[in-house]
Amino acid sequence: MGIHLAGSDQEIAACFPVMCQLRPHLTPDAFLARVRLQERAGYRIAYLEANGRPVAVAGFRILETLVSGRFLNVDDLVTLDAERSKGHGAKLLGWLLGHARTEGCQGLELDSGVQRKDAHRFYERQGLKICAYHFEISVGKPSI
Repeated sequence: MGIHLAGSDQEIAACFPVMCQLRPHLTPDAFLARVRLQERAGYRIAYLEANGRPVAVAGFRILETLVSGRFLNVDDLVTLDAERSKGHGAKLLGWLLGHARTEGCQGLELDSGVQRKDAHRFYERQGLKICAYHFEISVGKPSI
């Protein structure tokens, strides 16, 4: 059981069955295209592999803002339904924290949909705290 960064098209595609549980609007082709596009802004995918396949996936990037300084932002964090409660999410989050330290970050941040109560309980058990509201408004059609 290891944690890897997805770099090849095949590695990214192998993460799709996990990621689509969190992002069901994506197709395999759209997923690969969006990952490649987002990589230009520093997006990476880390995945935890068990029995030769990804079972937990995290999409993340390193950002810098006036309020937070340098931090690792987790865009996506999901474990296969059948693999939950086996410690995979905690291991992947631990890896992300270590990566943040290695990259000179001051912290780790993530947004989570208000409906994802189970995820919120998991994050709080891992030591994360709710510290902000996230607001949004649609301004047009997505590009991909």
